[in-house]
Amino acid sequence: MKGTPVANGYYMPAEWEPHSQTWMGWPERPDNWRDHGAHAQKVFAKVASAISRFEAVTICASASQWKNARKMLPENIRVIELSMNDSWFRDTGPTFVASKCGLKVAGIDWNFNGYGGLEEGCYRDWSLDLLIARKILEVEKLPRFFQNLILEGGSIHVDGEGTCLTTEECLLNKNRNPHLTKEQIEDELKSYLDVKKIIWLPRGLYGDEDTNGHIDNMCCFVKPSVVLLAWTDDESDPQYERSIEAFHVLSNTTDANGRKIEIIKLHVPDPLYMTDEEAAGLVEGDSVPRIAGTRLAASYINFYIANGGIIVPQFGDQKWDDEAVRVLSSAFPDHKVVRVEGAREIVLGGGNIHCITQQQPAAPRK
Repeated sequence: MKGTPVANGYYMPAEWEPHSQTWMGWPERPDNWRDHGAHAQKVFAKVASAISRFEAVTICASASQWKNARKMLPENIRVIELSMNDSWFRDTGPTFVASKCGLKVAGIDWNFNGYGGLEEGCYRDWSLDLLIARKILEVEKLPRFFQNLILEGGSIHVDGEGTCLTTEECLLNKNRNPHLTKEQIEDELKSYLDVKKIIWLPRGLYGDEDTNGHIDNMCCFVKPSVVLLAWTDDESDPQYERSIEAFHVLSNTTDANGRKIEIIKLHVPDPLYMTDEEAAGLVEGDSVPRIAGTRLAASYINFYIANGGIIVPQFGDQKWDDEAVRVLSSAFPDHKVVRVEGAREIVLGGGNIHCITQQQPAAPRK
């Protein structure tokens, strides 16, 4: 498509607006997913199955993994063959946009550099990931807007009414777009997402070094002018300072329509660390090393909003797992909250449920 999405009448819908389907990849790289992805694949299958209760799901798997994925997944989930370097479809899949008249859907194909380039990124070859968005849009026969801005989908969150959440830690990081100023990045977001105001939180979740602090591990919209914020009451936890800092920013701003922001605190689990056994299950490769004893970037903010469902990670921390379900059930009274046990396996690879999913908005027919 020529021009920008906004110039062509498109906007990025909020995640709670109706979906036609969800896209996911299939994990396998042995230097990022322990035991050649065997454990992570079981949890990805749980996530896909949970979402499929509410909407269609398409899983993309490599040629060598297609049979395995097909065997592990319910028949109602479509499995297609698609090459990838890793399975973070929130970041490498297209950011879908919809026409304001509600009849058309298109996708933004952002540039990608492996989360920071050769020196600071998570892996050294992302050539296959660069093609994921284009391939998905061709499969769906949808228009494609290319944007040379290096941006991962997990670094932005919108309310569908003109407001975008992001972090300075990620989007202003010099390993992404060092040639652009903050104002220039804002201009690109405004012309591609149809947002009028960007709320910049200083930092993302403590320990989320792989993504340089993606917003989707730290804060998200529940509905316009209402957000969930990763929180801890433990002043000795390094996350405490980040949560207080974000709370201050959110408390002293308004959304694109001048409304004050209501903040709902969603407590993080007690600190989780990679074990010796988990680290030993990885093979040496070109992915960022996973070292035993490293604190995991675990957050309940990294959930997914499906059509009528909330798919939430569970970490085996009964107190905070149950609290997360309580808070999310209250925040989304018209949705059914579905727990996904064993989500620690996704965190070990560097993300969680929101990071591995990408919603495709529904386009009502005439």
